[in-house]
Order: sequence, then structure tokens, then C-alpha cells
Amino acid sequence: MKTARTWAVALTGVDGHMVEVEADLSNQTPEFKIIGLPDKSLGEAVQRVHNACQNSGLDLPRRRLTVNLSPAALPKHGSAFDLSIAVSALAAGGALARRSIARTVHVGELGLDGRVRPVAGVLPSVFAAARAGFDTVIVPHANEAEARLVPGVDVRAATTLAQVAAWHGADVEVVDTDPVAAPAVALDRPEELDLADVVGQDEAVEALIVAAAGGHHMLLSGPPGAGKTMLARRLPGILPPLTDEEALEVASIRSLTGESVRALDRVPPMETPHHSASVSALVGGGSRVARPGAIVRAHRGVLFLDESAEFSRVALDALRQPLESGLIEISRTGFTARYPARFQLILAMNPCPCGNNGVRGAECVCPSLAIRRYATRLSGPLRDRIDIELHVSRVSASRATSGGRSGVTSDAARERVREARERAAARWRGSPWRRNGEIPGARLRQTDMRVAADARAPLDRALERGALTLRGYDRVLRLAWTMADLAGIDRPGREEIGRALFLKKGFAS
Repeated sequence: MKTARTWAVALTGVDGHMVEVEADLSNQTPEFKIIGLPDKSLGEAVQRVHNACQNSGLDLPRRRLTVNLSPAALPKHGSAFDLSIAVSALAAGGALARRSIARTVHVGELGLDGRVRPVAGVLPSVFAAARAGFDTVIVPHANEAEARLVPGVDVRAATTLAQVAAWHGADVEVVDTDPVAAPAVALDRPEELDLADVVGQDEAVEALIVAAAGGHHMLLSGPPGAGKTMLARRLPGILPPLTDEEALEVASIRSLTGESVRALDRVPPMETPHHSASVSALVGGGSRVARPGAIVRAHRGVLFLDESAEFSRVALDALRQPLESGLIEISRTGFTARYPARFQLILAMNPCPCGNNGVRGAECVCPSLAIRRYATRLSGPLRDRIDIELHVSRVSASRATSGGRSGVTSDAARERVREARERAAARWRGSPWRRNGEIPGARLRQTDMRVAADARAPLDRALERGALTLRGYDRVLRLAWTMADLAGIDRPGREEIGRALFLKKGFAS
């Protein structure tokens, strides 16, 4: 038998697909060929594998060697297939035990000197192997920590190809070699910011707590210096820590971006792209390989768009699909990559290009047409997906110089948020939802969840006179349920509906 088989993983988005790597020898003109829809970087694996084997004291057969990556219709990309190709080729020539490699998944890039180099996406690759029932996965030494985050898998960290070959029964000398280290990545961690530093914005602080408790999207508008950015940057500090499952999802995305993952981070991520960011930078893209954008990196955390009216209209409207579905799909020729994108959106914008429109004592130099055009940079459909629209005014001099701090600390706010989320989770137990911001509107309008007619009367009137769309109606209901959870009551009343209406559209009941 001249055919040997082992396994690798092809990634499309965060989804891993098992790929059978089979090598076959034939008595024809010597050649080394890879088939099965490889991309250019994978096609170059021939030279890397050839040199790595030679420099490791392992000889490839001098015959026609064909390596097939199955299923052939699945696109494969990247250098993470190098190790599996080398192992199957050596086993086809009889240097390795075929039975041993057939039960093992190999992930890693080979250097010309035979060292195993780190690759991106090891964590979702090991997850895919575990789901497929494999017990043993060999990964680069630099990726060992993230691979071990997956329970129930025997992870072996390889420094060189010779070491891997020895594990599979090859008669080869394993020389002590320094492993290839993962590239250092500077982590942009959010600062430890406290709500107590926010002075004179009690209404905005309370709205921020409501947003955190229900997972609601928020738009902060107001003049420069009013504290919009200050408020938004304190949102991650009042969110509950990530659960094990959520932290693994976030770590998998970090792994895909090439970041070194050594432990689970319980702090919700926060992404703050610049207003010059393109659609690809927000959504993700790439011609051959789909890369996650800011939307995906903010999964289970916060996406903050400061100066949101300065973003391109196309980039902003790209947010509409993930806001509704919690997913983003990137379609390219031959494949579609699907990423989770369940984030909290916080937008901040000025009232006009100069920022002084409606500010007492300040002069606005913007023409009326420019003000209208500026306000419409956020399209109606996007605004309709925002739960809270709050105007933030500048703090008076007396409040700013008083030297006092806000009565609400981040610790106290986080405790309120935790209790409210526990009430919501208990109410929605047995359903796929945990936060009020995720509940379909139709569910809130059903008989058992319907708010009393007298309490929702102002909401019904707003819908009838066209001040709200049906989507906006549902978002007000979600806000009202969150306020009821914060207040510790079983069902929203007229007061909760009135406050929710004010936060959504700026008018009271």
C-alpha cells in the first residue's frame, strides 16, 4: 500500500472543516503535486515541505508524489497544511507509521530548516477537531497555550518536523532546537475607567446603565466636550464578565486575527475604529482569505463609533444586517465566511459639522442645508435599529469645578446590571435569548408578555400617528422590560413605557 492519510483543518470564518490529507506514490516521472483546490500560499507548500524534510534528515520518496486535500470542492488556504502534507508524504514512503498519523490532526507551518512555525486560527481548528471526534492534535509550540483551552483533547506541541516524525515512529535524530516564538502583539486593553468620574450627566449615566442591562444600542448626540466619548468608554466597565462560552468565542476570533491567545479574557472587548475606516475595515474582507473586521472583533463586547456622522454612509449601513441577526457573512468567489457579530453599538455625533448648533452662547456657522445633510448621514433604517437616542448637553461651570464626583460608581452600576440581567435570564429561561435587547418584537406582543393596555396607550398612539415604526415600537417594549428589571418589578407599567419612549424618541408620554 502506497497511500497514507492524515487530517488537517480548513477554516472559513470561525467554522473549521476537517480535511483528509492523503498522499499517494506512483512509478512515474518524479514530481510533487498538491491537488484539492489549494490557494497560492498552499501551493508553495511543496518547496517548504521538501526543504524541511531534507534539513530534518528525512528523505522524501524519489517518485511521483500526489497529495490530495479532500473534500476537493472546499477552498483551502494558508500555510497551516504544511505539517499534515509533510507527515502524509513521509508516511506514504514508509518512514512513518500510517496507523499513527491516521488518528491525528496536524496543524502548523514549516520553515525551511524544519522548525514548526505558529499559524493563525489554531483555537477554532482544535475546536473543529474536537467536535469531529479526534483525540490528538499536533500544533506549533508557540500555539500550545491556546490549543489547550479546548477541553478533552490531547494537545502535543511540536518544535520541529523531526520531533513530529519521531512521535509517529520514524528513525530520526531529534536535535534540541529553540522553538519559533509567536510574534508579539500589543494588546489594546481598555483603561480602568470609573463612572464616578462623570460629573453632571446623571440622566446619561442612567441611560448607559439601561443600555448595559438590556444589551441595547445607543446614540449619543451633543456638542464637542459634552462627555459623549467619556460615557461610551465606561460601558465595558459596567458589563458583567464574559462566561466561559463567550470568552472562548472571543478568544477564537482573536486567534483568527493572528493574536497570541494564552488565556481566556473575561473583559468584554471594545473596538473603536477611526471615522476614516472603510467598509472592509468594519465588516471584514480580503480577496482570497476573509479576515474579520471591527464588527467581528467587537463580538460579545462594544463597538464604539465616535464622530459617527463622519463615517461613510455605505460603511454605516453595513451595520444593519449584524445588528438584526448577530452574524456577518463575507461572500467571495467560491466560499462564504460566516462570523458571529453580536455586539453593543454605541454611536456618538455632533449636532452639526461645527458642533455648535443649539449650544447656548456659541455661534453655529453651518448653513441649514449642511446641518440637514449632516443629520441624515445616519440613515432612517439604521436609526430605527438604535434603542436609545440621548442628547448630551455641556456641563455647567459650577458643576464642573465643584470638585465632586458622581454618586454612581462602576462597581455599583455593574451590580445593578448583573441583577437586571439575572431577572431577564430567568424570565427567558428555556429560550435562545438571555437579554431583553435580543428578544424578537413579536414575542413581546404575544398575550402572555403583552403590557397592559392602559400602560402601553402612549406607545400605541405614537405608532398610530407615525412617530414610531413597528420596529421602533418593539424596541421601546424591550427598553421598558429592561427598566422593569432594573426596578425589580414583574412587568412594565406606564412609567417604564413613558421613560422608554423618551429614551427612544425624545418625547414623554
